[in-house]
Amino acid sequence: MKTPYRSIYSVLKINRFIVLTAVCGAVISSLYFGWMVFDIHRSALNNAFAINTDGSVIPLKWVTQKENLEVEALSHLDLFHTYFYNIDATNYERNLEKALWLGNSSVDNVYRQKKADGVYNRLLQYSLVQKVISIESEVNIEMEPYTFKTRTVFEINRGKIVDRYELISSGNLINVDRNFPNNTHGLLITNYFENTLKKLNDEN
Repeated sequence: MKTPYRSIYSVLKINRFIVLTAVCGAVISSLYFGWMVFDIHRSALNNAFAINTDGSVIPLKWVTQKENLEVEALSHLDLFHTYFYNIDATNYERNLEKALWLGNSSVDNVYRQKKADGVYNRLLQYSLVQKVISIESEVNIEMEPYTFKTRTVFEINRGKIVDRYELISSGNLINVDRNFPNNTHGLLITNYFENTLKKLNDEN
């Protein structure tokens, strides 16, 4: 015998089936779309885009940028040490200003200490020429901040006397926004320290 209760039970079973089907469908759809978003995000991280002069889009691989990081870091260190130590009475203010853009307060502290020690006054007073001969840097780019160590050889020309020195310096590099033309590599020197300075023998 068919009763109203049996009809209600049938309707409830059908409703439960529909609800379970909808929930399972929603979960499957969420997982699928979540995977799609993750895949798109991962692809976006591996690619950057630039606009060419003709309006076309140029893909740039982040992997390539990572490979170029060491080159940029070495170039940044080379530029800084050139500006900071390749100075004379006519260019030292301009060069030091450029060098200070490439480092943080630790670089400024070294500059202020040199100024307090009369380094730049002697440069002006005796018309000294300090010329960088070579810059050799080692940098570890495995993890930021990137550590570096640099060997800079420079000469101080005192007219008839030329003395050659070796400076070992160290510090860290961190990523910052590129600033054209002041900081084209988008790196900043931190914890800068002049470890040792020694006069080289004539045969070296």
